[in-house]
Amino acid sequence: MNIKGSRKLALLGSAIFAEVEEWKSEARRMGHTVIDLSIGSPDLAPPSAVVDALIAAASDAGNYRYPLSEGMPEFRGKAAEWLRWRYGAEVDPSRELIALMGSQDGLAHLALALCDPGDLALVPNPGYPIYAAGLAVAGVEPHFMPLRSDNGFLPRLDRIPAAAADKAVFMLLNYPSNPLSAVADLAFLEEAVHFARRHELFIVHDLAYGEMAFDGFRPPSILQVPGAKEVALEFHSLSKSFNMAGCRIGFAAGCEGAVQALRKLKGNIDFGVFQAVQRAGIAALEEHMNGRGPDVAGIYQRRRDRFLEEMRRAGWDIPKPAATMFVWAPIPPGWTSRGISREMLLQTGVAVIPGDAFGSEGEGYVRFALVQPEEALVEAAGRIGRFLKEAVPLPEKADV
Repeated sequence: MNIKGSRKLALLGSAIFAEVEEWKSEARRMGHTVIDLSIGSPDLAPPSAVVDALIAAASDAGNYRYPLSEGMPEFRGKAAEWLRWRYGAEVDPSRELIALMGSQDGLAHLALALCDPGDLALVPNPGYPIYAAGLAVAGVEPHFMPLRSDNGFLPRLDRIPAAAADKAVFMLLNYPSNPLSAVADLAFLEEAVHFARRHELFIVHDLAYGEMAFDGFRPPSILQVPGAKEVALEFHSLSKSFNMAGCRIGFAAGCEGAVQALRKLKGNIDFGVFQAVQRAGIAALEEHMNGRGPDVAGIYQRRRDRFLEEMRRAGWDIPKPAATMFVWAPIPPGWTSRGISREMLLQTGVAVIPGDAFGSEGEGYVRFALVQPEEALVEAAGRIGRFLKEAVPLPEKADV
């Protein structure tokens, strides 16, 4: 029997990531040692207190029962305490916060919980692929907001057509941004809340990189905006902030109606996060509040500075990102995003993601993930420098 899969699968944007994996295999067959700067998977370990908490909880037979879909009361209480400590934001952990298998879990399911087929949502372009994928699965139509360098990669809210804004169920924002590494200040989030009230739509704010900002900048939470909790839901992840990506733990907090809709949906499709992982999450949040959390911002700021310095020496001058583990790099003239990504990998062994993987506005860029030690980043920049001196851009038809 020939199983083709549903038509919705064709709308999912994962093809380029599978393609890059094929390029990596081809590069290895050609004899290259691959330096993988493509996927944003942290290469560092969690704090020892987190590992110890996980081991202890995994040794407790009581943690092998089905967990609650909304999360353990202890985890939700600690997450609410952390939001108050970090942002001064007040949420009710019993009604306005839900545990997630990483923030992607909630982002993937949110449109199913809040929308009906044929509804519309405002989403960024470029944007993290799960944003559009979640809409596709739910049968929701995207209205893409172009994010461009001339406006600091912020959407121009005044240029969103009124008809689209009035029809939209929600608008999705992500600052600090993946893949753009752009940031937003509190004034922009206040503007977004006013926009949402004016058009009677809901705001979804993905704050997965809130602890990974540089040069003294502290990313704000939309929950700091007075009254935002009535119209906004914010997603937080422990994956990048505490090097817990494989644990799959995060949470969403804010508007009670949205939290309860997501809770009802997830209560029918999963049984929640392994309680031992939630115990590890509690330990991570406690470590942070006690001043013993990992200095992820400092580590990635040093990597950013060293990598960009070496890239400048190599002949590729890239704007300095203000946050995240990514570098969003305008490509040299004559190339397409996919063309330079493929040729650079096949000729040097350095893997990146082409910008068009994140939307049409990503053409002309590539994304580097700084998920290797500094010495590997220096080696990657050196290889890229030799590539830039020797490679000739391919005709566009070859950039496949």
